[in-house]
Amino acid sequence: MFKSKFGSIPKFYVRAPGRVNIIGEHIDYCGYSVLPMAVEQDMLIAVEPVKTHTLQLANTNPLYPDFSTSDSNIQIDKTKPLWHNYFLCGLKGIQEHFGLNKLTGMNCLVDGTIPPSSGLSSSSALVCCAGLVTLTVLGMHLSKVELAEICAKSERYIGTEGGGMDQSISFLAEEGTAKLIEFSPLKATDVKLPSEAVFVIANSCMEMNKAATSHFNIRVMECRLAAKLLAKYKSLQWDKVLRLEEVQANLGVSLEEMLLITEDALHPEPYSPEEVCRCLEISLQELRTQILSPNTQDVPIFKLYQRAKHVYSEAARVLQFKKICEEAPDNMVQLLGELMTQSHVSCRDMYECSCPELDQLVDICRKFGAQGSRLTGAGWGGCTVSIVPADKLPSFLANVREAYYQKNNRSLAPEKQSLFATKPGGGALVFLEA
Repeated sequence: MFKSKFGSIPKFYVRAPGRVNIIGEHIDYCGYSVLPMAVEQDMLIAVEPVKTHTLQLANTNPLYPDFSTSDSNIQIDKTKPLWHNYFLCGLKGIQEHFGLNKLTGMNCLVDGTIPPSSGLSSSSALVCCAGLVTLTVLGMHLSKVELAEICAKSERYIGTEGGGMDQSISFLAEEGTAKLIEFSPLKATDVKLPSEAVFVIANSCMEMNKAATSHFNIRVMECRLAAKLLAKYKSLQWDKVLRLEEVQANLGVSLEEMLLITEDALHPEPYSPEEVCRCLEISLQELRTQILSPNTQDVPIFKLYQRAKHVYSEAARVLQFKKICEEAPDNMVQLLGELMTQSHVSCRDMYECSCPELDQLVDICRKFGAQGSRLTGAGWGGCTVSIVPADKLPSFLANVREAYYQKNNRSLAPEKQSLFATKPGGGALVFLEA
């Protein structure tokens, strides 16, 4: 296909995997550790460097139109999350890092096996792939950690205020192990998953594009406002605080104590922008221009208590999950499953990032043998991840297929993208032509 598009053959290929977040949802951008693993599905780009300063992009999927530009001043349209903009994010991040003002010329053909808008991070895999492609064409070198940090920052050009988990696991993943990913500084630690269980991903078939709606950014802002109100309540320098983790670090207390402080400091009723301003002793103008992002300035209410409760309890569940994996008790799979189910309940009730289809899918998975099940990714659609005893896998897959997909007439096409068991996969790679 590359030959028919560009009349030449690629010089090298780059792959970057998608990921499934096993536990730790919506807490990376609050500064807390998460526990993802790379999946085997990935983005693949065939590349030919060219002498002209022209970028030509094509996709094996005819749904995604060709794109080309010679403009060295890369503009990324935040109003339309078009597929090629994710490539441009990765390209722009690397070029800016090295201070280059001429466009890196190349012909690229993109292919992917990660189902789009499914919460398995197809967009971040494309950003990472593009960053690694650009680095390779330039003949430059960066560590995996540096690459992950650049790609996490550059994906924000598309308008989503993400936290860095997706890019970190895409580069730092290793086959056979999940990773505990910590931030500031970025660090990945192996977490050995139980050998007697498998993780099964099930796609709800409800698509969710983070960049196309404001749900995601509203949650980021609610967490930021909750952090500022908690900091003010505790007489900290609240205007410098951006993340909930910073409040805990400044106070030097445990996550359990942060949950108690949240109970004292915040009320369960939603906050209006005016009430937030009264609490922080600032004007509405200051709130809008100095704290809120452009697409959250007109939000009528903020649920600060619920979001902070979710973040602090979820951060504690991640640490418990890792501890159980390390100690490997006899009922390990059951204990891990309970944490995953608690995570889903918190995502559903406190963070409100589930949807009826995800809730139904979680219930079906648990009914047919999953020890625990939860939404994974941003939510509002996309996938669930379930921990299933290995000996129950064939009957589990058959029952879920019938109860969720066939009964509801939901397409399983291609089936491999809708319901599959996965093992921890490896990270991003460059394949050079011999």
